[in-house]
Amino acid sequence: MTTAGELVTTFCAEWLTGTPESIAEYFTEDAVYHNIPMAPLVGKPAILEFLRGFIGAFGNIDFDVHRQAEIGDAVLNERTDKFTINGTAIELPVMGSFEVRDGRIAAWRDYFDMTPLTKLGEG
Repeated sequence: MTTAGELVTTFCAEWLTGTPESIAEYFTEDAVYHNIPMAPLVGKPAILEFLRGFIGAFGNIDFDVHRQAEIGDAVLNERTDKFTINGTAIELPVMGSFEVRDGRIAAWRDYFDMTPLTKLGEG
């Protein structure tokens, strides 16, 4: 049986080479994905639609996980998300919070500063 931490580790690795569909399979049907500076996405179909748009526009992401802690079905990780937007390499420090239910991600919240992303529009 896979632990919550093992599931999240595998999920984070999937972002480097996976497809929107393969990434979406990690979620429960009623999952909530919330990038805290933005509105939450509710339900697997909404998450898949977001993934298709994001990966279609910007490509995959390298989740460089620095630390990860697991307590039961809760997993926290501190990481740097590395991706490219309009030819500009972005390294975004992120704190992620995951809740796992029945071997799938039921809730995922990412906390980060939007400044590296908003600066792209200023250039």
